[in-house]
Amino acid sequence: MFGLFNKFKYKMAIVVRDDLKLSKGKLSAQVAHAAVSCAIKSENNKNKYFSEWFSEGQKKVVLKIDDLDSLLKVFNEAKSVGLTTELIKDAGLTEIPPGTITVLGIGPAPEDEIDKIVGNLKLL
Repeated sequence: MFGLFNKFKYKMAIVVRDDLKLSKGKLSAQVAHAAVSCAIKSENNKNKYFSEWFSEGQKKVVLKIDDLDSLLKVFNEAKSVGLTTELIKDAGLTEIPPGTITVLGIGPAPEDEIDKIVGNLKLL
């Protein structure tokens, strides 16, 4: 079974702010927003990795980060090396104030490029 995971060359990373303590439903929606937004942006910009990532099964990892400052640092680092990025801001209709940045999507891109940016973060 572990051999199956070795076939992936590309992935998307979704980085979630751990300090917000979102409900499972809210968190799931924010992660979905990031994944869809990154995929659309990547395809629209003709990202050279999109079709490979899509055909491999669209691997995604969800990671946690301590707070907004740490999230923005990762965002800036990913953006500076040319990775597709999307910051998700909540509409504020339920649990948190409008405009709160909840998650960051990165990719799709080669796993090693994403790991250089988020490899030190833990899975959610």
